[in-house]
Amino acid sequence: MSFPLLPGPSPTRRTLFSSAGKAAAVLAAAALTLSACSTGPATTVADAGSSSSSTAFPVTIDHVYGSTTIEKQPTRVATVSWVNDDVAIALGVVPVGVPRNEWGGNGKGSTPWKDAALEKLGAGFGSAKAPAQYSEADGINFTEIAKLSPDVILAAYSGLTAEDYKKLSEIAPVVAYPDVAYGTSWQDATTIIGKALGKEAEASKLVSDTESTVKDKVARFPQIHGKSFIYGNLEPAKGDGVNVYTANDNRPRFLSEIGMTLAPVVADNSKGSKEFYIPWSAEKANELQSDIFVTWVPDASTTDAIKADPLLGQIPAIKNGALVADSDNTLTLSISASSPLSLPWSLDTFLPQLAAAADAVK
Repeated sequence: MSFPLLPGPSPTRRTLFSSAGKAAAVLAAAALTLSACSTGPATTVADAGSSSSSTAFPVTIDHVYGSTTIEKQPTRVATVSWVNDDVAIALGVVPVGVPRNEWGGNGKGSTPWKDAALEKLGAGFGSAKAPAQYSEADGINFTEIAKLSPDVILAAYSGLTAEDYKKLSEIAPVVAYPDVAYGTSWQDATTIIGKALGKEAEASKLVSDTESTVKDKVARFPQIHGKSFIYGNLEPAKGDGVNVYTANDNRPRFLSEIGMTLAPVVADNSKGSKEFYIPWSAEKANELQSDIFVTWVPDASTTDAIKADPLLGQIPAIKNGALVADSDNTLTLSISASSPLSLPWSLDTFLPQLAAAADAVK
């Protein structure tokens, strides 16, 4: 199984952000930083003041491993991977357990957007009603999830294997992803989770409200509209070339949704693929034609190294000064694993970066 934030094969969260070769040392260290899991009191849906239902139960949700029937509105919700906990919390449901954000997170193993939403529900980390937290640095934490006795496990955005699904299903009904691992859009994840939690109407409104917020923020930067882009991963020190994300990945999907255009060179070379990235030889870097190139970097010196690299520096957008390269792990997480909570938080920082690159387009 490959994980989506930086491409590459990896069996566990330990190498969560590995590239096509090995993870950069900075990323590996970040992904391996562990903290003690919270084991605070379990919090039910009712505790969060969210017991009203807009969905009649039982409900059946189809997914990649078949279908899951939820007999009655869940009151003890556990989540795996990213996004799923954000969506539940945005719908007013405080899970009994969530994964720690061990990459891109803060000292609480959380994120600014999740902290703000939990505080509004009276369930901030450190409080009596906070969700328990468990590590996923070595994969799904079946033991800690089982201890919480959930009545549903949300994994609408995830990379669950068939074995993971089977093991989790022995604990509680599991809502797996619909088709492509880590390929569920935040809109679809919200809709699926809304149905599972008995909050279909609330989920529909959450999607439309979030899309409206995004549209309003994007409207302030008209120069972004219509610009072609490539979202990829560059490692000049490794000589591994370039990995570019396909339309199956949420990063290109988001940029397309705000009016940008996935570069034809990527669209053509990934047509029909279900992969979230394709490798690209550094020797052919000059063929990666787009107005803007977006990537993550561990630090500013890497940005300088990319620009100075004799091959990567020939990428047209980079030559033209239209490179967006941010070293903020939390910002990267907010776009890579986008949710109704993370997107409004991220755009005030991310959109100006895109606009500055668009202004450099010749």
